[in-house]
Amino acid sequence: MALLAAATALPAEDRATTPPTQPADSSTPSFSDEVSVAWILVPVIVRGAGGEYVNGLGRGDFSLKVDGRSVSFPDFEPRGEAPWSLVFLQDLSGSMAGSRLDASRQAIYYFLDSAKPGDEFSLASFAMDSTEIEVPFTEEILTLQESIALWEPYGKTGLHDAVALLPQISNDSRNVKRAAILITDGVDNASRITAAQAREIVQKSELPVYVFGLASGDPYATPAATDTYRYANMLNLLAHQTGGRYYSIEGPDDLKEACAEVAEDLRYQYVLGFETAATGTPAYRTIAVTVKGRKVKQVTHRKGYKGLPPAPPAGRGTAK
Repeated sequence: MALLAAATALPAEDRATTPPTQPADSSTPSFSDEVSVAWILVPVIVRGAGGEYVNGLGRGDFSLKVDGRSVSFPDFEPRGEAPWSLVFLQDLSGSMAGSRLDASRQAIYYFLDSAKPGDEFSLASFAMDSTEIEVPFTEEILTLQESIALWEPYGKTGLHDAVALLPQISNDSRNVKRAAILITDGVDNASRITAAQAREIVQKSELPVYVFGLASGDPYATPAATDTYRYANMLNLLAHQTGGRYYSIEGPDDLKEACAEVAEDLRYQYVLGFETAATGTPAYRTIAVTVKGRKVKQVTHRKGYKGLPPAPPAGRGTAK
């Protein structure tokens, strides 16, 4: 049986033809939008002209800028097989029934089956206006498999609300290399906050979000006037701004390729780290990473963080 039925219609209770609106007197969820960060970690993925991963780079090969200013990074982890902390955020709304839920399970099993010593996983799911942490971070694969086996889709989709909780869900992770995998069809018709608000909250954390969009469309190929484009563009933007990647999954080959690429990304990252100043004005700060003296096709990393400025070099005053 095919993993995804592209022609499967959404249940009537889970269709959204216009962006969800909020009543004038409604309040947004009490998500924490303050992430206390004293040390900023920037996972970096470097690919060559043929799309291959670039090995053997050292600290001196990288240039890091924050808000356009060069920043030194005392912490540097070379590309290697360090363990990961991985959050799965699963859409359990009614539109995920059938082949889409089957595909979701297969995607997660791929990562569980390839787990190595030190890897840890957390499992969370969402439907309606509820997000549940089913399994906190653990190395116990059987516990995760048992929880996944109990999934039953229902109701509408509070996607943005669930995404906004990712920083809290990942708080207890212990590994430097960490990420979230969001599995959804992209529809949202139950959230109390917008996609932009959710992205802003996630951007304040150090969590790349990889998105598996099940039959949710390709933002670069789907006509911009359609609802499918709107969902795909929203998911792609979330992934891009957090340093992850968006995958449009239309069948088993797409799913297999996406799982393999994400596993490689997570397992083989460079990590650059720098300290923030003790004082200053909290603000959103852009991050730019380049590789010096090398011809590379793509350098993937988080696009910024919200917090205090980088700590000034020794002997200089506090940054603004």
